Amino acid sequence: MIYRFRIILDTEEDVFRDIEIEQEATLEQFHDVITQSFGFDGTEMASFYISDEQWNQGEEISLFDMSDGTQPVKLMNETTLIDVVHEASPKLIYIYDFLSMWTFLVELAEIAEYESGMEYPNVMFVHGQLPDQAPDKEFKSDQSDEMDEDHDDGFMDLDEYDDLGFDEHWN
Repeated sequence: MIYRFRIILDTEEDVFRDIEIEQEATLEQFHDVITQSFGFDGTEMASFYISDEQWNQGEEISLFDMSDGTQPVKLMNETTLIDVVHEASPKLIYIYDFLSMWTFLVELAEIAEYESGMEYPNVMFVHGQLPDQAPDKEFKSDQSDEMDEDHDDGFMDLDEYDDLGFDEHWN
């Protein structure tokens, strides 16, 4: 079977690619097609994240094993698309270049039959141009609405330093 995906850059402008790829392809092969279709050189670190319907980031599937070895890590070259994407769970988040944080929303649009004579993977449709820089992300905590009015910037007032309850000359 062939998976048809829409990969959308998380930005105000409409920038997306429609890609079809075999369901048995690895996430590393999918990563390669995505980077090439958006014009990246593919040399930066990247990860896929399993996502729910609200695009909440779940389990990471990494390009390289950067762990300390204490917990198992899913790797792109060991994970196939059919292992993580199906009709009941059609969404992934893809992040390329962790310094720039290019963030893409990846959604399975259709499962189709092979077409004879067609080569896969196939970039079916290209829309929009990649901006010069990754779009800014607005990260906020769940507690940001509950912050004290005196500390609405999220930082402690330096005048309250004496109230921390520790001896600054401890050594």
